[in-house]
Amino acid sequence: MPRSYAALCARTIAGMDKRVTGRNTGDHDMPDSPLLLAIDQGTTSSRAIVFDARGAIRAAAQREFTQHYPAGGWVEHDPEELWSATLAVTREALAVAGGAAAAIGITNQRETTVVWDRASGAPIHRAIVWQDRRTAERCRELREAGHEPMVSGKTGLLLDPYFSATKLAWILDHIDGARERAAAGELAFGTIDTFLIWRLTGGAVHATDATNASRTMLFDIHAQRWDDTLLQLFDVPHSVLPEVLDSAADFGTTSVDVLGRAIPIAGVAGDQQAATVGQACFEPGMVKSTYGTGCFAVMNTGAEAIRSRHRLLTTVAWRLGGEPTFALEGSIFAAGAAVQWLRDGLRIIDHAPETEALAAGLPDSGGVYLVPAFTGLGTPHWDPDARGAIYGLTRDTGPAHLARAALESVCLQTRDLMAAMEADCGAAIDRLRVDGGMVGNAWLLQALADIVDVAVERPRVIETTALGAAWLAGLQAGVFRSLDDIGERWARDAEFAPRMPDRERARLVRGWASAVARTLEHRG
Repeated sequence: MPRSYAALCARTIAGMDKRVTGRNTGDHDMPDSPLLLAIDQGTTSSRAIVFDARGAIRAAAQREFTQHYPAGGWVEHDPEELWSATLAVTREALAVAGGAAAAIGITNQRETTVVWDRASGAPIHRAIVWQDRRTAERCRELREAGHEPMVSGKTGLLLDPYFSATKLAWILDHIDGARERAAAGELAFGTIDTFLIWRLTGGAVHATDATNASRTMLFDIHAQRWDDTLLQLFDVPHSVLPEVLDSAADFGTTSVDVLGRAIPIAGVAGDQQAATVGQACFEPGMVKSTYGTGCFAVMNTGAEAIRSRHRLLTTVAWRLGGEPTFALEGSIFAAGAAVQWLRDGLRIIDHAPETEALAAGLPDSGGVYLVPAFTGLGTPHWDPDARGAIYGLTRDTGPAHLARAALESVCLQTRDLMAAMEADCGAAIDRLRVDGGMVGNAWLLQALADIVDVAVERPRVIETTALGAAWLAGLQAGVFRSLDDIGERWARDAEFAPRMPDRERARLVRGWASAVARTLEHRG
């Protein structure tokens, strides 16, 4: 019987799971194993996890922070609160681990945009979060002016407010004196990894990695550099941009004043790319999908940057030795967010895990479909104006139907992503590696296997985003010899095989397609 997420975490942290090493089974105790600290700065919380070289968790700490919604479709974070939360959990994890880490890896919510004063380090505005849609009209104007083919050709992205470029331009345009200060070299821009590196190094390093740079809509993924044409289009001065390094590289050392010791920062990757590393998806065609606030599916395409015909994103999976590995990515804006809405909006559950029993207690969702377009629809629709909707309500509809519909919406959206990937690559996907906060829900993973019609694999070490950052840092620090060395450490906890009849799957998919079409017809 697959174990719950909480049980898996507790078991791993206690150091009881001796199977996390995959084929490396001779070094279970490893008293002198180097420790690697991963900072995982996410959308709703900051975490720090200390791993040993086997991938076993030696210490972990987590702290949530405030979500700010100043207007409809706007989402912001306080960078100072992000920093204080990150610093607190990092210090706590290091203290619990009882020793200095050999290196630090950082993984982060991508696209979220911060601008700060180079002299003081103080942000000039709250961070604008990846979910924020305030620049939708600006993106529409650029599309209508015919710029999207050029932007997509250089960046692999679509003209959408999801990405950093228009967020950065908005801050420069709306904060008094910001453009003048940026032109004078007084301001610095970064995604969250860059802001944390700046703070951790005491302002000594202004850098990002290629995966995060590839999500800004300012970076040419083929030339692997900031692009002057894009900077001009979005009216962004080069002076605010960080240096772009490999995903395993020298990002400086932590200031003694910050952590009490100088620890190398040796690995950086955006959260979905870090999870791809943590899932050891090192061969072209391998796919992982992470289920957190949103859902992000990534397919390794190797050295080829495939141009999607189905509105997937082409992105950098990682860059090592100056050579990028590319990926196709599908983005779902609301996965765990749909369950959070049941809890915090409708208040029909007290805790997210309750949805598993509610869904399992019904033979089906009673024809109820939830389209969780709270902040628009992502792949393959990319409609920032779409808004959430529920279809099929009757007098018999209750909390269990809504819970099941919310979980099924995650699976059905994933199916849309998988279909787009298969069409772009011309090959069938036979299995899907999953991770994230939702994967402790066994009902969800069985439904996912049934609806997507592929085998679903959950890893033994479920903290794959943090693990990927730690592995990148370990690669730079010499703890690991190669990606193959890392790949041998991945192991499966559970596999869920499809068992839904084809006719039932087809019925669900038809109903979902109808619900999405009606949602798009009545967009906000």
